[in-house]
Amino acid sequence: MSDPLSNAHVLLTGATGFVGQAVLEKLLSAYPSTRITVLVRPRGALTAQMRVDKLMRKPVFSAWREKVGAETADAEVARRVTALSGDLGDVPDLPGDIDVVIHSASSVSFDLPIDEAFAANVDGPVSLYEALLRSGSDPHVVHVSTCYVAGLRKGVSEERSLDHTIDRRLETARALAARDEAEAASRRPDVLKPLLAQARATHRRAGAQAVATAAEDARKAWVNDRLVEAGRTRALSLGWPDVYTFTKALGERVAEELWGAEHRLSVVRPTIIESSLAHPYPGWIDGFKVADPLIAAYGRGMLPEFPALHDTILDVIPVDHVVNAILAAAAVPPAPGDAQYYQVGSGLRNPLRFGEVIRLVRDYFREHPLLDDEGSRVQVPNWTFPNGPAVERSLRRREVAVEVADKLVGRLPANDTTRTWISGIYKAKRDLRTLRKFTDLYQPYTQTEVVFDDARTRALHDALPEDRKAEHGFDVTAIDWPYYLQQVHIPNVPGLMRAREQRHRPVSAGGAGLPQRSDVLAVFDLHGTIAAANLLETYVWVEMARGPHKALVDVSGMVGRSMVYLQAEQRDRGDFIRSFMRRYAGTEEAELRRLVATKVAPLLRSRMLREALERIEAHRAAGHRLVLITGQIDVFVEPIAHLFDEVVAGSMETDAQGRWTGHLAISPLVDEARATWLRRYARDHGMDLAGSYGYGDTYADRPWLELLGHPTVVNPDASLYRYAREKRWAVESWTTVADSRFGTIARSVVGGLTGSLPTRSRS
Repeated sequence: MSDPLSNAHVLLTGATGFVGQAVLEKLLSAYPSTRITVLVRPRGALTAQMRVDKLMRKPVFSAWREKVGAETADAEVARRVTALSGDLGDVPDLPGDIDVVIHSASSVSFDLPIDEAFAANVDGPVSLYEALLRSGSDPHVVHVSTCYVAGLRKGVSEERSLDHTIDRRLETARALAARDEAEAASRRPDVLKPLLAQARATHRRAGAQAVATAAEDARKAWVNDRLVEAGRTRALSLGWPDVYTFTKALGERVAEELWGAEHRLSVVRPTIIESSLAHPYPGWIDGFKVADPLIAAYGRGMLPEFPALHDTILDVIPVDHVVNAILAAAAVPPAPGDAQYYQVGSGLRNPLRFGEVIRLVRDYFREHPLLDDEGSRVQVPNWTFPNGPAVERSLRRREVAVEVADKLVGRLPANDTTRTWISGIYKAKRDLRTLRKFTDLYQPYTQTEVVFDDARTRALHDALPEDRKAEHGFDVTAIDWPYYLQQVHIPNVPGLMRAREQRHRPVSAGGAGLPQRSDVLAVFDLHGTIAAANLLETYVWVEMARGPHKALVDVSGMVGRSMVYLQAEQRDRGDFIRSFMRRYAGTEEAELRRLVATKVAPLLRSRMLREALERIEAHRAAGHRLVLITGQIDVFVEPIAHLFDEVVAGSMETDAQGRWTGHLAISPLVDEARATWLRRYARDHGMDLAGSYGYGDTYADRPWLELLGHPTVVNPDASLYRYAREKRWAVESWTTVADSRFGTIARSVVGGLTGSLPTRSRS
């Protein structure tokens, strides 16, 4: 079998991408005399050569390596593949003996910020073709584009140069300047103030730094959203569905102007590229491609409906067809100045209607259902293909309903029932975000009425020698869509096999199997985490120990100030502690210590949670250093101090007579102050925070839990539960008190108050 690129030197860009990997593999496995130079960007500590070496271990090369043997494969790569360190934004000097350039590098994302899309898909080709002009070589360039550069149109799109008069230099200059403009706008008070207000409302209980971090993250997201919207809007205003197809169209114009006018140029335009039909093996794919997020979301039951046209063509093409067409085009260079265009698609001669796609996908998932988070089989929906406005109205109603439900549930007391509701709302919001994104991004492709002519591509295939067609052909009429989708493609969509076999649930730290280490911490919060008690109950215990009549009077006063305490708690945990502890003004510390040791200690110990005690013991058995960190005053913690190696608690200011003044001696150690303490403690004692464990119950615990490699939220409030779900932290419910008979009177006395305050008490 002859090699049409015999002894050719090929420059390949985008070798680490989906199409680039497949091209490189085919050159290595089927074009034995071809030398390849790959332009690869160093990444971090990885040099270009190191990235190429790593690339050669990817699945796309496995069949070839197995066929020729690992040693032979390594020798072939060393002999034939040269890594050229560089970036499309700044292409280095190129070899002067290049015969063919296959430019497959691009940023394939429909919703990139406008400056990033132009930098990759317009400025990148400029840099490449200018470097080629400097090199002194005169290669045949195969510029890989996409059929969807045709834009928003109906009818047949021909294999020829695009008909538009867009000034690509002006568009590029404005696009690249857009980030500076957005960054400047994002720092204006009218933009920052609402972002800061929202961050404060959501994160203030976690501390000022958490608020500042959230506000800055929101500002960056605002900039990104503005740039994404700028790209989408500018593309639509000029007749393209998104910034990807818009910039790819301008990238073609770059190739025509800088290279095709006087040199040999072929433009290959694939449609939607998906997994391989046959080579290197059936179903090979690298990451999610265009149709795969839709398939995966549908299989998970996340898309109850979608605004697609039943009769529209979903123009899918296997990646090995695309690679064969690219290499066939590379072997037949046109005359200088006479660029050739090849559209590689299936829609004209072997159309796959969207309704048929959904039928095949639905039948597949009914036979091979995925599992949800609880391990139950997902029931896939029946789509009715409503029009776009109907889907938009339904989607908006559901978004509003979920937001209202989220706010209402967030105000309810945290318990297993409300956390179940929050979990359901979390899933609903996730599914709605997915549907919204897919509706915005994919609707132009699922409602398109354009068909791509492929006469030149068909002629290119027909011109192949008969002995090459089986291995190197790209006849789309031979594709059996039911076989391809149900037996080749869908089973290999990334993540679906895992979703079919595993439950995606946070793994609890558990008490069994903890590693034996002396350099890790096990950090526990007190109220609501290891004890089903709070500041209010402790106060009632103390007053009852002094006498029932005095307790009734003092508790009545406490109830009267409930709104003051509630407002303080909502503002800041430290404010609540300061405000409440003023009730102890005039208390003799010595007498209080006696009461705590004799009367309060049994009550506090009875309110300890058995699950917490078991976990403490498990960490002690593993050799971990046990730390209790609480905003409670040290006097009240003494009855359980023996359980820990380190107790960090508050203290009260005393006067000359040993009475409490009602003011704290030091600022309460809450929210981010705990994180600061933990960092310093770990540094001073040689502790490994990444290997350490933490247990907390309120959103105020978030800053210090984030420092630890194994955070667990226990009986969490609504805000912390939502955050834990997002971060996939372990969530546990500890509810079994050591002795439920004690503390009942105190809880009933302050029941009305604790019902209004988020005190985290559990029974």
